[in-house]
Amino acid sequence: MRIIDWKELKTMQPYSRQHILRLEQAGKWPRRVRLGNNRIGWVYDEIVSHLEDLASRR
Repeated sequence: MRIIDWKELKTMQPYSRQHILRLEQAGKWPRRVRLGNNRIGWVYDEIVSHLEDLASRR
């Protein structure tokens, strides 16, 4: 399992951190993974799958 940080996530999609948080809270974005007290990440495969799903619904 590959975990990506915000720096890599922002290269994959156009949303701000605040918008990603709102989407997560609404259940419309893959949940973040807590890696430590001050570090979070996302599962790469979940993000890619989610973005592919969004593209296929256009």
